Amino acid sequence: MSTPALSRTAAPLWTRGDLNAFFGLFVNMLVNVLVLSGLVLFVINIPADDVSGVILPALGIELLIGNLFYFYLARKLAAKTGRTDVTALPYGPSVPHMFIVTLVIMLPIYLQTKDPIRAWAAGVAWAFVIGVIILLGAFVGPYVRKFTPRAAMLGTLAGISVTFISMRPAAQMWEATWIALPVFAIIVAGFVSGVRLPGNVPIGLAALLVGSAIGWIGGYMSAPDVTDAAKQIGTGLPGLEFGHLLDGLKELSPLLATAIPLGIYNFTEAMSNVESAAAAGDEYNLRHVLLADGTGAVVGACMGSPFPPAVYIGHPGWKDAGGRVSYSLATGVLIFLLCTFGLFPLLSALLPIPAIVPVLLYIGLVIGAQAFKSVPRAHYAAIVLAMIPNIASWGAGLVDSALSAANTNVDKVGAGALTNAGVITPGLNTLGQGAVLAGIVLGAIAVFLIDRKFLWAAGFSFLAGALASVGLIHGARVHLFEAPKIGLGYALMGVVCVGFHLMGIPERERDPTDPMDVDDRTADLIEAGHRPVPEPAAVPALA
Repeated sequence: MSTPALSRTAAPLWTRGDLNAFFGLFVNMLVNVLVLSGLVLFVINIPADDVSGVILPALGIELLIGNLFYFYLARKLAAKTGRTDVTALPYGPSVPHMFIVTLVIMLPIYLQTKDPIRAWAAGVAWAFVIGVIILLGAFVGPYVRKFTPRAAMLGTLAGISVTFISMRPAAQMWEATWIALPVFAIIVAGFVSGVRLPGNVPIGLAALLVGSAIGWIGGYMSAPDVTDAAKQIGTGLPGLEFGHLLDGLKELSPLLATAIPLGIYNFTEAMSNVESAAAAGDEYNLRHVLLADGTGAVVGACMGSPFPPAVYIGHPGWKDAGGRVSYSLATGVLIFLLCTFGLFPLLSALLPIPAIVPVLLYIGLVIGAQAFKSVPRAHYAAIVLAMIPNIASWGAGLVDSALSAANTNVDKVGAGALTNAGVITPGLNTLGQGAVLAGIVLGAIAVFLIDRKFLWAAGFSFLAGALASVGLIHGARVHLFEAPKIGLGYALMGVVCVGFHLMGIPERERDPTDPMDVDDRTADLIEAGHRPVPEPAAVPALA
């Protein structure tokens, strides 16, 4: 049977809505690539030639291939359904991962060895492990999500968003508020409040132009810097970088403490995003998405990129902005060209940093707020608890960086002296090790305690004890009996939970005034604006 004409021509290749969504997503991704470029250049001190000739081209290739694949999936879905309103999944470098790999993986190695190449190799190996875990997640991910409370997952993500995503951009904004705050107002009004500009000018483009104009008119930018940056333009074609990958894999065990939980987070986040897209009307195959994300991370790592890609949060938002099958592909193509031709130094000289980092602050705020929007009010405390390990990790990193800038460290200053000054470095370091996985298990324990599901709380407590005992959480390395006392503490917590269960305390009753006090699947539908259809009332039997 031939394919109906409607199915063959359902989705036009480009629409006006694609243009609006393209500018929004492009500014978002542009900020991310500029920030990750700055991180490896100025925090890890990787040579500029390696950044422009290896890392960015590798990133550009993986983003181009991934966005092309999601364009194909969108066209395929449109042909299958005969619809013209199918929206492609957005895809780009993972924001939480780029801060984690820089500040948690590469920076400590650089501070310890003063060798940026060794730190880079560790980051590449870490990204490779992330990709492998995501590929495995295509088969085991649904089970992980089934048994892990949403508040635990989103609370951990909120901790990352408040610290590693939001704080640095916020600090940069307040160094030049006359540029950043007007841009931030435009972004919030457009992307949060839904304000539309005259002529339907894309919000992202307007924010970038206004901020750049203020920066140049106010003397914040320098014309000679543009001239110098233009001299650095050059084509960089990626190749295989197995040397860096193999060097990094030689010291694999320290990477697992964050690679395993972040890999788990990545595929669970992908599952949530696919479900969100389905609730908005676009049903994508989860396994295809996870295989694409994992393959992108592995391929990028083999070419020298320490930054794994991911399906972005926000498919319904880009759909509301008019994005259809091509907006994300257009973004991927442009980012690829900018990476390949070495144009990011020029963009950095043309675009004021305070004009672009407000987008990152906005992203961090939205991700943090999303955690509280998507769970019952009773679980808010669990979200806050899940945030704390990442806050501790961020704080410990600041302490180490500040001491390193002063040519000293915690051992030289003395933990006792720092504690007397109010900086409890031993506790911060212990709490913050393996922060993502620690946040998940602590958040899960809190959810089950709040819901009075004490056996589940006990199970996660014993799991946390096992993870701590081998150093996957609260340990400086992955090693048997790395933190036995911490493992004992979690085990005793589990015993307390078993005791509560034996007391016969009933489970928490649902709050009828809270529409989110439901199972996670129903919460997904409610959040996307799709109220579940109530089950029909039972028909009373005739006498």
